[in-house]
Amino acid sequence: MAQRPNILLIVTEQHRGDCLGVEGHPVLLTPTMDGIAQRGARLRHFYSACPTCISARRSILAGQLPQTHGLVGYRDGVTWDPESTLAEVLRDGGYQTRWIGRGMHQYPGRKRFGYEEVETTSADGFNDYREWLREAGPQGNGGWFGGGVMHNDWTARPWPLEEHLHQTNWTVARALTFLKRRDPTCPFFLTLSFIAAHPPLQPPAFYLDRYLRTGVPEPVIGDWASPPGPDARRRQDMVAPSRIALEGEALLSTRAAYYGLINHMDDQLRRLLNPIVGLTRNDTIVALTSDHGEMLGDHYCWRKSQAYEPSARVPFLIEGPASLGLTQGTVHDQVATHADIMPTLLDLVGLETPPSVDGVSLAPVLRGETPDWRPYVHIEHAPLHHSLTDGREKYIWFPQDGREQFFDLEQDPEERHDLSAASGHLERVACWRDRLIAELAERPEGFVVDGSLVAGKSYGALLPHGGTPADFKRERFI
Repeated sequence: MAQRPNILLIVTEQHRGDCLGVEGHPVLLTPTMDGIAQRGARLRHFYSACPTCISARRSILAGQLPQTHGLVGYRDGVTWDPESTLAEVLRDGGYQTRWIGRGMHQYPGRKRFGYEEVETTSADGFNDYREWLREAGPQGNGGWFGGGVMHNDWTARPWPLEEHLHQTNWTVARALTFLKRRDPTCPFFLTLSFIAAHPPLQPPAFYLDRYLRTGVPEPVIGDWASPPGPDARRRQDMVAPSRIALEGEALLSTRAAYYGLINHMDDQLRRLLNPIVGLTRNDTIVALTSDHGEMLGDHYCWRKSQAYEPSARVPFLIEGPASLGLTQGTVHDQVATHADIMPTLLDLVGLETPPSVDGVSLAPVLRGETPDWRPYVHIEHAPLHHSLTDGREKYIWFPQDGREQFFDLEQDPEERHDLSAASGHLERVACWRDRLIAELAERPEGFVVDGSLVAGKSYGALLPHGGTPADFKRERFI
């Protein structure tokens, strides 16, 4: 029996779906990532079902939707014991499993979830990169935050140390070491996880200068959006806001640094994905995605968590050996999410998907078949919104006050025009509202009463089964 193909799963951080050259970005250079799509496939409508780091990574690890794994917003410090994980199934199927880079953002940070070994930048526990930087960098260098910009800030500056000390370079260097030292008698499953393009916004100087020089597109401002007023500004951290109207140098440098982080990461990935000293493509599946996007000033919003395209839509690119029969250079319109990654990879390598998995294998789609597919994905983030989209239309319900939004993504992909009150779209809004009612009818928060959506419920990020009883007790849940 021939050996199963290797798997390289690349997980970027806070990476918008439109931030790829193959998406037609006007200035951003991503030729290495573009190559994955051109040799394989790209999904145009791939969404984070809960656009925040911990929940999305649960979905990647276990192939489950947020309502199944129980984390429907941001909550750290929660112990989670999934029935099966992607790494466990692959390990039991004969794979050497390894996680390198940005931590899985679970608790505790060194928990392996089926990976035989991890080298991580875990926030709790032993941080491999921090310890390496302490030894390899100049004395008193200040570490990852030594430049003074922090993990959710819009402020930006060049990386203050030598480029080879950057966390992106370290992540790829550790991957190359693993590939040299791995067991050649079995296939490998390597998850390569980057902190980029998550702040701190500190790419090496070359990459910041490139986008300061070439310029960056202006943020998209919908006709429904308004800037935050003085009261909102006083209530938030002005350097790490969720909403702020940046202008001039602040806006330019922030957006330039974000693009620079992605461009830098793309160049570093070339050290792995090249025909000279990199991976052998005739025996390796390469897939790339991100946990969530970044609003980057669109509609005066920053960071993630929102249902809008910059926050919720992320890249999904995949290529594989010719023996798998994947069509090359294709773009697919099926709406998909992180829960689909686990069953897709297991299907491609001939391993059975556990019954605990919610996701659906994309393998038939990638082979050019036209299987029956889900009509939409449910996107949520407590306590902000519940949303549904099929990639062509999007409906958003705000559970705090009952507001609705509706966008025609085919005609208005940047969500500039809210059509929820437009007379010609009321029927479509009602259709999507009924779908959301059906989606939420059995949820424990009580969003649906007597067949109608009910706003004003106080609820938290953790469902009863999403952690321990002690974890849940600390949630606001009525």
